[in-house]
Amino acid sequence: MRQSERRYRVAVDTRFGDVIRACASPTREGVWITPQFIDAYEELHRLGWAHSVETYNADGLLVGGLYGVRIGRLFAGESMFHLQRDASKVALMHLVALMEASAMTLLDVQWSTPHLASLGVIEVPRASYLGLLAAAVGNS
Repeated sequence: MRQSERRYRVAVDTRFGDVIRACASPTREGVWITPQFIDAYEELHRLGWAHSVETYNADGLLVGGLYGVRIGRLFAGESMFHLQRDASKVALMHLVALMEASAMTLLDVQWSTPHLASLGVIEVPRASYLGLLAAAVGNS
């Protein structure tokens, strides 16, 4: 992944609307992101709760990214996309680095897929997760 990382430039919160719309592309299987959902998340972004990590290629084109919501030390990832190989993985690597630098403790990716498992995602029993969540959002 370090080799792939060198091919991209990563930014944060510069193209939130474009990232969420790319994640909502009708060409993707199982699209669940509706126009109303986009409107709601763009408002969350304007309020400072929702964030995006964008990956750009050498030509400056947006080719991958992810978005989600931050509450305290929790980042709840909603969706990610890529148009070029490893672009979403690079965005995820940068998110993890940003979280570590900010002492964030929980990255919730909602469910484990083979793709996410290959990046280190683990499933956590519900009782353990609720404890991690409470600590991350300050309710411990």
